[in-house]
Amino acid sequence: MTHVRRTPPTSRRMRAVARGAVPVGIAVVDGLLVNGFGTGPGLWIALAAAGALVLRRRCPEVVLLVGLPGMYVGHLAFAPLIALYCLADRRRNVAVGAVGAVAVALAQFLPYPVTDLPELAVDRETLIMAMDSCVLAAGALVLGRTARVRRERQRELAEGREREHRLLAERTLSNERAWLAREMHDVVAHQVSLISLQAGALQVGEPDAATVRSTAGIVRELSAKTLTELQHMVGVLRAAGGPAPGLAPQPRLTDLPALVRDSGLRVTLATPDTPGHWSQAVERAAYRTVQEALTNVTKHAPGAEVDIRVQPLDGGLRVDVRNTADDGSTAPLGLPGGGHGLIGLRERALLLDGTFDAGPEPDGGFRIQAVFPFRQTF
Repeated sequence: MTHVRRTPPTSRRMRAVARGAVPVGIAVVDGLLVNGFGTGPGLWIALAAAGALVLRRRCPEVVLLVGLPGMYVGHLAFAPLIALYCLADRRRNVAVGAVGAVAVALAQFLPYPVTDLPELAVDRETLIMAMDSCVLAAGALVLGRTARVRRERQRELAEGREREHRLLAERTLSNERAWLAREMHDVVAHQVSLISLQAGALQVGEPDAATVRSTAGIVRELSAKTLTELQHMVGVLRAAGGPAPGLAPQPRLTDLPALVRDSGLRVTLATPDTPGHWSQAVERAAYRTVQEALTNVTKHAPGAEVDIRVQPLDGGLRVDVRNTADDGSTAPLGLPGGGHGLIGLRERALLLDGTFDAGPEPDGGFRIQAVFPFRQTF
């Protein structure tokens, strides 16, 4: 787990005070160096411009207006330049910053008093003064705009990352919901079909007390198993953002004989003699394919014969489930069909880069075939 070091509130306050006081202190020193320590209008104007920097983030226009007289009268530099930087950084309108830059350049270039302006000659020294004034103003303006663009870019990147994380979380949640929906459909539909089958046998027959007790025990066992599976699934759904509880052991190919035995159908099962090196996902998908096929037979053709063949291939595992037409010996259970069973099996196969096919047979039966690629167990 990554530990994030948090800055104490006292340190954050001290840093904020330092960030606010340093520009003010620099402007004060600048005013003292330019005007000296003797009292006079120039010094008071410089101190006023330095003090106004406290409001540079909230009212940069006002701070710049207060600092311009100091630049014009006493060649004060830092206070108006800092105000111009904040104006360009805080205001989205470029024209506002451009007007401030022109004002700073004029305050730096024009002589004091302004009546001395006609005495300026168009010579090398005057051109250098004009260039210096323009460079100072343009530099503060460009730096302020650059800081604003960088901050906006960082905010856009942060929002983009947050949006990407949100989309990824939504996609992951959607995949988990789809997986849970498939698992709950396969487990619950099969178990409930078996329960209904056992209850139907009691309803249509004339069993003795021993048969009733035996069938009731089977129904009780199936109900408990279904409830346990549901509790595990609901536990996963409740574990939003936290550690998920341990899931029940996932079914493998070795569990197929028990599945066939509990189905109550006439089933012929053929599985590999030796365990293969298939991944747990492949074995679980093969198990669910057989389980859904038996569920469909129990619902729609309980009197049919079922032939199940699970065969290894050079490139993976093949599952074939075929059933004959219903011979009418057992009445259909009349259970509702959600229409998602075969769709879920197809999705399982596609997620494992496999293939799936299902359809009716010429003799009135039904066939399900799935091929899953080889995946090394890890």
